[in-house]
Amino acid sequence: MSKQIQEQLARGNARIVEAPAAPRNQVESDRNFGLPTFFYGATVACYFGFLGLMTAAFGNAELAIPMVIFGLFIIAGFGVPAIWTRLKDNDTRPMTLGNFGRGGIMTATGRLAPRDAAIQVLILPMLIVAWGVAIVTIAAFVA
Repeated sequence: MSKQIQEQLARGNARIVEAPAAPRNQVESDRNFGLPTFFYGATVACYFGFLGLMTAAFGNAELAIPMVIFGLFIIAGFGVPAIWTRLKDNDTRPMTLGNFGRGGIMTATGRLAPRDAAIQVLILPMLIVAWGVAIVTIAAFVA
């Protein structure tokens, strides 16, 4: 918190020091997302699985371009961060599955067990695939 210190200077209670010679770089280049690469691959596989289900069930010439665009969005959404983690100033490596299985992962609310972390990471992609299977099944029964 900043405040004026003229009174402390006048009494001799404050001291003035020189600024550091060179500014310190306090930003650490940790571009790692904290989870094993397997979870990102599984998430991408689930998204492409959903896209494949929809293409197989409802694919026609009119949907070719939107499906390609969706695929490009998935590639960009996971490819750009993957490239970002491999930049030259990144000093860390992704956690291995072995380390993850032994210790879980630290979150803002505390340590999370490996099973719980895996459920939290993969629940949405798996629900999307299940939703796709349900849609294809309903469409098959209705047709």
